[in-house]
Amino acid sequence: MTKPKTPKSKEPAKPRKAHVADAGKDATPEEKRSSMQKLLIAPETRAVLAMQTTSLGAELLDVPGLVDELKVQIEAVRNGDLSHAEGMLLCQAIVLEDLFVTLTSRAMGQTQLSTMEPLLRMALRAQNQSRQTLETLAAVKNPPIIYAKQANISAGHQQINNAPAHAGKIENKPNELLEATNHERLDTRAASQASCNDSSMEAVGTLDRR
Repeated sequence: MTKPKTPKSKEPAKPRKAHVADAGKDATPEEKRSSMQKLLIAPETRAVLAMQTTSLGAELLDVPGLVDELKVQIEAVRNGDLSHAEGMLLCQAIVLEDLFVTLTSRAMGQTQLSTMEPLLRMALRAQNQSRQTLETLAAVKNPPIIYAKQANISAGHQQINNAPAHAGKIENKPNELLEATNHERLDTRAASQASCNDSSMEAVGTLDRR
């Protein structure tokens, strides 16, 4: 005679509130202690600890399951999959926009400026945060291209000599005025030679200064 099957409970499993560090059956006390410390400083564990104190549904959080899910999300980001981050940013922008609308409608229902002004200030702040979140989402989906020019300014102004290494030393010689004969310096004190050509100018007579 077969036993009747026990009907399965429709209630969900109770969430686990602790996460056990598994270092293995044959682990030494030192290895178990090290495994616990690694678990405590892991980013996914610290995120779950924060969510337990801030989340509205903290009583529904299953600590080991949430830690494992966060590990999956972290690995996806490392592999270039940003779909979860994109969805998170979009949802945040929508919530901030809803907050802007709610605060604005409350401010418009006030009759005194002293109570209207703080609500409008918070509404505009929520609107600005929503805009910045959407800009971040756009930057995640389409990263900007940055063009950078390399400049060597580590030691101030520098003079670069592009001359060949085998080039000889260049001497700066003073300019010399030459006469008709090559390599002769012009002597301004020497008397000039008479020219054999007739001059078209006549001598000027003596002026009578009286």
